Amino acid sequence: MTDAAVTMDLHPQPQPGEARPWAFPAPGRGTLGNGLTVLRCHRPGQQVVAVEIFLDAPLDAEPEGLDGVATIMARALSEGTDKHSAEEFAAELERCGATLDSHADHPGVRISLEVPVSRLPKALGLLAEALRAPLFADSEVERLVRNRLDEIPHETANPARRAAKELSRQLFPASSRMSRPRQGTEDTVERIDSAAVRAFYEAHVRPATATAVVVGDLEGVDLDAVLADTLGAWTGDWAESRPMPPITADDTGRVVIVDRPGAVQTQLLIGRIGPDRHDRVWPAQVLGTYCLGGTLTSRLDRVLREEKGYTYGVRAFGQVLRSDTPAAPGGAGGASMLAISGSVDTPNTGPALDDLFTVLRTLAAEGLTDAERDVAVQNLVGVAPLKYETAASVAGTLADQVEQGLPDDYQAQLYARLAATGTVEATAAVVNAFPVDRLVTVLVGDASEIEEPVRALGIGEVTVVTG
Repeated sequence: MTDAAVTMDLHPQPQPGEARPWAFPAPGRGTLGNGLTVLRCHRPGQQVVAVEIFLDAPLDAEPEGLDGVATIMARALSEGTDKHSAEEFAAELERCGATLDSHADHPGVRISLEVPVSRLPKALGLLAEALRAPLFADSEVERLVRNRLDEIPHETANPARRAAKELSRQLFPASSRMSRPRQGTEDTVERIDSAAVRAFYEAHVRPATATAVVVGDLEGVDLDAVLADTLGAWTGDWAESRPMPPITADDTGRVVIVDRPGAVQTQLLIGRIGPDRHDRVWPAQVLGTYCLGGTLTSRLDRVLREEKGYTYGVRAFGQVLRSDTPAAPGGAGGASMLAISGSVDTPNTGPALDDLFTVLRTLAAEGLTDAERDVAVQNLVGVAPLKYETAASVAGTLADQVEQGLPDDYQAQLYARLAATGTVEATAAVVNAFPVDRLVTVLVGDASEIEEPVRALGIGEVTVVTG
């Protein structure tokens, strides 16, 4: 028996193709006869259509003492109409294979609908019905109020939610709606009834100040006709958008400990307010903040998680609170929350906070590296096509642009600006965003264990409040 050489025929290694150019989808814009603004975006292959409705019903418009009425109204829109009871409305949505969600925030109320394109006319008819003639039955509003009251203790018990509530209370004056919980407190929510909900609806919900965003595979869909038969039948008084009050905040460096006796971890939330997306610095701020704490390989995680083992992760981010076109008549501008968040075990609260502020001081003294900037650009810009694979993600971003008064091509331009931002510019932006002497630090944890170590750091006056 002889050995014979064995040969194998291997297929040639596949060669990479040329990268196809990508840009954030550009929508078409129009207006229905009732004044409703419509943005549409055809996305071939997206058989589940996403619809976003933005209603100009901001939290600032809530009557005094009725914080949370916008939230109850948003939830009640789908709880019965002049044609369907709450149960019937839910059943009709289910027959369409549709989901409908809504929430209220500082800019206004957002309603989100997803439905197979074949059922789009029916689902848009139901959505129009909810906007045109919500029932606001006493029993349904009372149930929603009870549900909201049941949620509040759970939110208070959640360290991250409690920290966010305290940071808002610390930053903004008590007279500002931004200083108080978005969905109301127990005192304000329990005062809400169907009459208050209807009054808020009648004062602020109308097509002339609303915008609809429709995204999906619209091939073969006569969208103009569908919109005319559904959302186009929604009527209401013509009115100008409500002017926004100016935003003021106190970011004097200080520490607030929300006492949770016996807590084994401390929740950290460090923040201040900064510019919104209309500001020229926003792209550089996004890039620099990502280098600081946007991912597992960012500076904060490298020190606090990888080197010291204090935490599972710390994140730095900027979140728009409210935005307004600065050039608009009466425009008050906008603001974002710039923050660093995470949690550490109780014994290491002082050392972790010390290291965190050391990272910020080192960043100000030495700056970012070109390698950090390059990785951040690759992660932020390179994954954009994947981020916007679904119709819902595109619709959500377009609706964000609407409520923030941004041009329709803003997101596409943002990626170009991120790619063109240099290391020096990104460094300046993130250092200005997180100055060590102008940060409000909120700690939710056991004050008896963490107060003295935190005081010793000298990062600001320390106050203890009950949890």
